[in-house]
Amino acid sequence: MRRRPLFLPVAVAVIQVMGTHMASWRQGAELSAAAVLLLLAGPAILVFRRRAPGLTAAGCAAVALGYVAAGFPAGPFAVSMAIALVLALVSGARWWAWGSAAAFAAGVAGLFLWRGSPPLFSLIWLVVLLLGAELARAGRLRRIERRSAEAEQLKHQADQERLVIARDIHDVVAHSLSMINVQASVALHLAEKDPDPAKLLEALTNIKEGSAQSLNDVREVLSVLRQDAPRIPSQRLEQVPDLLAQLTGLQTHYSAPQSEPAWMDDAVENTIYRVVQESLTNVVRHAKASRVDVAVQLTETRAQVSVADDGIGLRGAQEGNGLRGVRERVQALGGTVTLSAGNLPGATGTRITALIPAPQEAS
Repeated sequence: MRRRPLFLPVAVAVIQVMGTHMASWRQGAELSAAAVLLLLAGPAILVFRRRAPGLTAAGCAAVALGYVAAGFPAGPFAVSMAIALVLALVSGARWWAWGSAAAFAAGVAGLFLWRGSPPLFSLIWLVVLLLGAELARAGRLRRIERRSAEAEQLKHQADQERLVIARDIHDVVAHSLSMINVQASVALHLAEKDPDPAKLLEALTNIKEGSAQSLNDVREVLSVLRQDAPRIPSQRLEQVPDLLAQLTGLQTHYSAPQSEPAWMDDAVENTIYRVVQESLTNVVRHAKASRVDVAVQLTETRAQVSVADDGIGLRGAQEGNGLRGVRERVQALGGTVTLSAGNLPGATGTRITALIPAPQEAS
């Protein structure tokens, strides 16, 4: 919408000149050329209301005081001053507005004492006008703060959603590609060293199944971006053995929980699954292990998941995006993640342990 900066001054000029002219006619008086000039001076000053609201308020108040001091006929000659004071207050020039109003009131009071007759109009409306403008300003500030808070909250939610999706994509892609890489290495080894059709067919079948599962997982994550699916985790504890079954060439052991407490929900189950998935991905990619143990313990107060291998250990390696994502997932539920030397027999290895408290324990 295009602004019309001259519309308000022109409208105020018409109101002041025509209104005061009609009021003076009823009073049996006439408007002089000087009176008309003062009536037009206030609206002319309003042209600068956006560039200098404080000075505009002071200028309009000075013109209105000059009109009263000159003894011209009463009428709506102070409309420009009233508008200038309100605009100054709303725009933040509070001291200019209150100072201009106080100067105008003091001038009118001095004229009252000097002339010995009551002022042309009551000054009470000035206080009411300014208080109303203060309320409008306070309301405007509250609306600005509310909009800013809402925008910040929306940005925070978008950032959190983007972070969650990034973690999901990383977990799915990194794990699936690692498993496919292992199976492809097995297939290549069989093709070169042991051309057994049955074993080679098994390795290729594992590659096909792993890539199909990876595609399904990626589609599930990307469907959230297209808003085709709700943001509900689909990973369950009963799927953990499937992760271990993909580890060709590794001895695996899984200690499943005996029961599931009532406080367990989808978010906790999904987080446990992701901890196991990322830990197994690291084992395949970095540990050079021959054995991996996974244990999930669920009680009425907490959930604990640990993944230990008999590989080469951390060796001062820096924490990557995968482990960072695991920490963020667990910490979002009030839990902790620790890395330590594995305690499998006869090996150093690495152990990742995640503790997630029950909601009543976290609070």
